[in-house]
Amino acid sequence: MKLTSLKALTLASMLAVCLPPALFVTSASPAFAASALFALDPDKDGTVDLAEAKAAASALFDKLEVDHDGTLDHKELGGRISAADWKTADPDNDKTISKAEYLAFVEVAFKRADPDNDGTIDAQELKSPAGLALVRLLLK
Repeated sequence: MKLTSLKALTLASMLAVCLPPALFVTSASPAFAASALFALDPDKDGTVDLAEAKAAASALFDKLEVDHDGTLDHKELGGRISAADWKTADPDNDKTISKAEYLAFVEVAFKRADPDNDGTIDAQELKSPAGLALVRLLLK
């Protein structure tokens, strides 16, 4: 048992050292923020407004809603909404999120990601924890 653990630890260490640094790009990187902004900003003004966010959220809802019952459950959402936020996102407590509830929660998440309250999210705000949470609600 010890030998197997030692082999696994050695292999994991070698992989960590050998992997190129590009594989360690996090979702908070400038490249990720620029990519997300590009995908979410159809008018190319360098920011995402609430209408753009809701349009992206609506499209994502439709992609995730594979059983065509008009709602998303925990499985369909795939961890996009935290357990703490579930109560906010599911006000009727039916353990599913309708499209109207999803879009209402996107608005809550948008406001969290907009600390300067200017009604838009820029690349810097997308890199924040609240911005990343918003992106999870908008992009697959």
